[in-house]
Amino acid sequence: VELQKAKRELEAANKELEAFSYSVSHDLRSPLRSIDGYSQALLEDYGDLIPPEGQRFLERVRSSTHRMAELIDDLLKLSQVTRAQIHFRNVDLTRLAETILSELQRTHPERSVEYNVLPNLAARGDPRLLQVVLENLLSNAWKYTSKREQAEIEFGAIQEDDQTIFYVRDNGAGFDMAYASKLFGAFQRLHTITEFPGTGIGLATVQRILHRHGGYVWAEAVVNEGATFFFTLPAAEAARAKTEPQEADPIIMRAKEIV
Repeated sequence: VELQKAKRELEAANKELEAFSYSVSHDLRSPLRSIDGYSQALLEDYGDLIPPEGQRFLERVRSSTHRMAELIDDLLKLSQVTRAQIHFRNVDLTRLAETILSELQRTHPERSVEYNVLPNLAARGDPRLLQVVLENLLSNAWKYTSKREQAEIEFGAIQEDDQTIFYVRDNGAGFDMAYASKLFGAFQRLHTITEFPGTGIGLATVQRILHRHGGYVWAEAVVNEGATFFFTLPAAEAARAKTEPQEADPIIMRAKEIV
């Protein structure tokens, strides 16, 4: 009886959360669109009548509304991965990482990035959610190496105590390990928005997904020398044995767990 009651309460809480997410998505977006739209109209239709300083103010208003929209999007993604049902499959992480990095290179042809993805990396998990994990970690590596003349990114795995530990390593900006405990909290950023763009929600999303898979994530870094993000997933070895090798698709201290 108690178990059924707890189940009903959980289902009710999930429905309330879904309703809240819907409200955030629609009710907050509407005024943002109005603010951005009217600011743009003022600039386009009355720009000649507005002093340069006034035009700069309006541009800052538009920039702030765009950032708020990004925050809403990322919060909704964080909410969705927390509630999404997990469907376990064997996932070819090597192929997934190569596809993500190839797309990053395609959309940023001006960047000089040398990336290396180890072959035959596999795990058991939800393919869609694990793609979100790799997209966040690899995109972060891409972003924080943007000031390097020759950027380097690596995705691989090591064996430790019969456990597979995956990692994403880069030679970018790095961070001070004294602040590592803040990495996986929502809205936590170790660099200013002017240095590197972002909302500070991506790593919180990564941690939520990995926790739901029974895994963990932590990081090691040195300021101006790069960072390495490690993560574990259950049944990685079992998945590896079932995944055939494929050719590349052309296209510290361990941080404490933050719940």
